[in-house]
Amino acid sequence: MNWVNESSAREFILLGFADRPWLELPLFAILLITYPMAMVGNTAIILVSRLDARLHSPMYFFLTNLSFLDMCYTTSIVPQMLFNLGSTKKTISYVGCAAQLYFFHIMGGTECLLLAIMSFDRYLAICKPLHYTLIMNPRICILLASTVWLTGITYAVSEATATLQLPLCGLNKLDHLLCEIPVLIKAACGEKAANELTLSVVCIFMLAVPLGLILASYACIGHAVFKIKSSEGRKKAFGTCSSHLIVVFLFYGPGISMYLQPPSSISRDQPKFMALFYGVVTPALNPFIYTLRNKDVKGALDNLVRGIFASK
Repeated sequence: MNWVNESSAREFILLGFADRPWLELPLFAILLITYPMAMVGNTAIILVSRLDARLHSPMYFFLTNLSFLDMCYTTSIVPQMLFNLGSTKKTISYVGCAAQLYFFHIMGGTECLLLAIMSFDRYLAICKPLHYTLIMNPRICILLASTVWLTGITYAVSEATATLQLPLCGLNKLDHLLCEIPVLIKAACGEKAANELTLSVVCIFMLAVPLGLILASYACIGHAVFKIKSSEGRKKAFGTCSSHLIVVFLFYGPGISMYLQPPSSISRDQPKFMALFYGVVTPALNPFIYTLRNKDVKGALDNLVRGIFASK
């Protein structure tokens, strides 16, 4: 193990897949493809949601927030991953690690809550259609989005700050692709049971409770959809809701397996594959999931592309 003077400026060595170097080139190529896909896809959703008047509704307001979150989320880790995978120097400065820790968890915590708000929006639209426009007015939408962002920031700042206070005893090797709270807690020395317990309790409120609300919302939605007499109406409701449910399970599944267990019990490779999934794969897939299963978004994208070519 590498030991450094705690009083000096530190940097961390991110081991990643150093024990399996044959994985680094394929992973570098995958990231080089998926990162631009995520950025272009999410930018396209933001543009069509703002430019097409038909998409000026609460659902697309929250979808715009989700796309912006995904862009920031993946940007907080992929450039660093590409740098480390493409070079022999697999390091990140202490300041860079702290910045990544805050930024990555702000986006992750905010997305957990935003997905719950999006399911609540779908519940109101399908189960309470007569009251929908009254409840989900622009002021309420902005208030909900602001609350979600503020809560995500509060969670990340408190948890990341507490984690950075843990003594590392000079150990500067992290068996991970990025700086993430469970891995830093696991790498710390000394008494860390309080940090593990706090993280588990906080993540119950950030992961388990929102997921429970999402599942309850969709149970009500499913019951209401089966009462719709029009087959076209049922098809449209299922199309919109199934897109959101796919995104929910892609995000929450790996997140729960990573954060709702004590960091000390996490296996060696689990953090690497989970981080790749919810930090890279999910942001890249989200635009395609929402586009392919949503006629309104597909129509708006077609109009945007036609408009660009017509102007040329």
